[in-house]
Formats: sequence, C-alpha cells, structure tokens
Amino acid sequence: MARDPYQELGVLRTASAGEIRKAFHKLAKENHPDTNPGNKAAEERFKKVSAAFDIIGDVEKRKKFDAGEIDADGRETFGGGFGGARGPWGAQPGGGFGQGGPGGRGGFRTETFEGADLGDILGEMFGGRAGGARPGGAGGGFGGFSQRGADVRAKLDIDLVDAIRGGKQRIAFSDGRTIDVTIPKGAQEGQTLRLKGQGSPGRAGAGDAFIEIGISPHPLYRREDDGLVMDLPITLYDAVLGGKVEAPTPDGPVTLTVPKGTNTGARLRLKGRGMPDAKGHRGDFYARLVVTLPDPPDATLETFAAEMKAKRPYTPKRR
Repeated sequence: MARDPYQELGVLRTASAGEIRKAFHKLAKENHPDTNPGNKAAEERFKKVSAAFDIIGDVEKRKKFDAGEIDADGRETFGGGFGGARGPWGAQPGGGFGQGGPGGRGGFRTETFEGADLGDILGEMFGGRAGGARPGGAGGGFGGFSQRGADVRAKLDIDLVDAIRGGKQRIAFSDGRTIDVTIPKGAQEGQTLRLKGQGSPGRAGAGDAFIEIGISPHPLYRREDDGLVMDLPITLYDAVLGGKVEAPTPDGPVTLTVPKGTNTGARLRLKGRGMPDAKGHRGDFYARLVVTLPDPPDATLETFAAEMKAKRPYTPKRR
C-alpha cells in the first residue's frame, strides 16, 4: 500500500487545497526526471508525490480518502462507514459517515481548486512535457498518473508578411493529421502557439499541440531590428528630375515622392509600417532607392551621356 498522501506531500490533514498544490509543485519540480536525468531515486520520489497529489489534490477523492472510502492507492476500502469512519491509517477523528477532523467534512477546509489536473499542473511547470511525452503508464506520464494524451510539438515556418498580417496556415503531423493554425497578427520568431486538445489522444482526453513559429526570409524585405528595408529601383529620369514611384509594402502599395537629384542608397521612410514587436508596436519601413538604367541600353541616352561627359565632367563624392 502506498504511503499516506498527506505524509508523502509533507502537509497536515487540515491543509488547504492551495497548500497541497504548493507542496506538490515544490516536490514535483525538485524530483522531476527532466531536472534529475538518470536519477532513479528522484524518479521514484516523483512518482510517489504525483500519486499522492492524485488522491488529495482532487476534491472528491480527498473526501473519500478522509472518509476511509478509498485507500492511498485510490482503491475502495471496506473499513469506512457509519458510526465512526475508519480509513486506511486508523480511525478518522470526528466520527460519523464522511466526517473528518476540524474544518468540516472530510477533515479539510472548504477552499477548493476545482478542475485541477495533474497533467495540466506539470505542463505549467515543465512547458507541457509531462502530459504524456514519456513512457510509463496508460496515456503516458510516469506510472500512468496523467491519463491525458501526449503533447506534440512542431515548427511552422511562415512568410514575413503573414507574420505581420496574421492568417491561416495548415500544418501536417507525422501521424498523418493536419491542423489549421491561426497565426496572430504580429507573430514573433520563436513564439509558441498552444492548441488545446490537438495532441495525441488519451483516456482522459487528448494532449495539446505546441507550434513554434519561424519566420522565413522574404525576397523583397529584409529586417533591421524592428524596421523593414527594401531596394526600390527608380529610373534615371526620376533620380534627376524627381517624381512619383510606387512601393510595394506588406500593407499594400504606397506612392512615394522621389526628390530631385536623388542618388542610389537614399532612403524614404514610411512610419509604422515595419515589423511589429511583442506588444504590437510597429517599426518603420524604408525604401532604399536604386537608380537603374534602361534595359536594354538606350542608344540616344548613350549619345547624350557621351556629350555631357565631354562638356560637363564631374567626380562623384564618396558617401
């Protein structure tokens, strides 16, 4: 028979639900196999505290245990009942069916945390790894304490424009399933999306799917911190005379004004049209102007250039 779960977690029988959860959280973190690789003693301790929490961390099971209706392994007992309940560790104080010690029925205060799930708690502590990602009992987990299915993880590379705008993407898993993933606006490189119930199936429900976002390089735009830069070709005529040009931005085409006498490398800025940060604030967009000659070469322009070179030569300044 398993040890008294209260003793296993080091709490009093009158401990509140919050105190029990806190004690379990501390012990599970200290003894989790991910924290103690290859340590069999720690793994065994982790199994025991998980089993203890499975009993007294559940409101209904705790009532039954305190009333002597189940033992520390969760099996029904025949020693409890009317006229002084007797549990697996001796007579329970207070007498009467289902009565415990001070604090009311079952010997504990009425503070509860309904819906607490061992797999969810371990998932919070270890990034979703405990639900069923390890061999053990049914449904994964150590010794079958968590009956949820295994969490699954995948990486999804998206276009830079989709990261800014958001949208839908479809991802395929190795088991043949496909899931449509909603990409939020302003998605960040390395951001992880959690899809509840989209992991592997289990006796107590499916695990979760964790999708890590990667942002692929873009053929037009390159990132500079939270800014976006693109090379925008302009004609020789616009460079000399000035003019209007259209720049394709992630938010759609925008008309820009090119000043007279513009050289390659000059930048025109569009405020607030760059990459968003984690808080949704966007950097700026820059169109780097590139003076581009006609293709194929223009004979008339070549003649004009030769005349100008002979009459008005100049030496470019290094910038």
